Amino acid sequence: MQDQKHLFELPDDIHYLNGAYMSPNLISVRAAGSAAVQRKSNPLNIQESDFFEPAEELKSLFGKLINASAEQIAIIPSASYGLMSAISNVPYKKSQHALIVSEEFPSDHLTLQRWCKEHGAELKILSPPKEKEGRAKIWSEKIINSITEDSAVLVMSSIHWMDGTLFDLQAIGEKCRKTDTTFIVDGTQSVGALPLDVQEFKIDALICAGYKWLMGPYSLGLAYYSEKFNEGKPIEESWMNRGEASDFSTLTKYPEEYSPGAGRYNVGEFSNFITLPMLKAAIEQILDWKPGNIQQYCRELMKPVFTCLKVNEIPTDSQDSIASHLTGIYLPDNVNMDQLMTELKINKVYVSARGRSVRVSPHLYNTSEDIEVFLAIFQKHLK
Repeated sequence: MQDQKHLFELPDDIHYLNGAYMSPNLISVRAAGSAAVQRKSNPLNIQESDFFEPAEELKSLFGKLINASAEQIAIIPSASYGLMSAISNVPYKKSQHALIVSEEFPSDHLTLQRWCKEHGAELKILSPPKEKEGRAKIWSEKIINSITEDSAVLVMSSIHWMDGTLFDLQAIGEKCRKTDTTFIVDGTQSVGALPLDVQEFKIDALICAGYKWLMGPYSLGLAYYSEKFNEGKPIEESWMNRGEASDFSTLTKYPEEYSPGAGRYNVGEFSNFITLPMLKAAIEQILDWKPGNIQQYCRELMKPVFTCLKVNEIPTDSQDSIASHLTGIYLPDNVNMDQLMTELKINKVYVSARGRSVRVSPHLYNTSEDIEVFLAIFQKHLK
């Protein structure tokens, strides 16, 4: 696959290797947003059907991306909102505990921490191995071995958001299914750039913010809730999430029946007439590219980085065990992180610092030149 820089509007003189922070807008996404803003200028352009039909189209597209039916998809304003909807409906039995991986994203950790406090349950944190080599395999095995019939819920990201560790989601999901442990996955840092199948991995809830690898706008995301959540309690009671909401003439009958599937978990005003078309345009482009192709393209880009780490004897896991679109490089003790990040920024190379790791996160708008400029500065600081 060739680079797709022509579909973006990034300045030619910057080296943006920071998609894990925020994706740039595709030209098609910006155009969809501009057209949507113009459309809202005249309310007569918005029909009653527009409150529901575009949302169903978006859910269908997301379903194709993760192998789920549109009926089990909900539109959410943020990952934390989607996580709370899922965790609030996890049943608890006396003496059960909850599981989460170490240094998980704050929204995931804090949401599960609240659930534990409300139920008086222990929160068990699953730390990574000290070794960098074999990290993904050893960590996944530790997670699997920690899941028991007393584990009410496991919350984790599909890859580790700080360093890109690829967890064995299939084996983890199978263990959760055997022990009746609710498996909640934050897919924000992988869905759209890495293939993920909720059926194959036996995921009970998958939560995704839309502004990173889904290439969409901020404050809009998507979530999958399996059938086990179909009778759950939503965070809010929006009129739009009721079975007969599309018939505006019957609104004051106050129907008690929710929309089928995961419809009850939609955020109020989910038919956002400006941001929803933008996310739709983004996911259409991702489906055209295919996440597997995106991952392979990034893998080729990142090969020189892993060669550099090997040559300089910097411990790391194998390239097959780290996501190619998000790779955390753990710096040797003699490298000054602040000085490195400052020089990268001066040279218009944009990455993220997460702890003692430099997070490099490329996409199809990047080329080998971006990696070369990054490595030239990085290797200088190793010396």
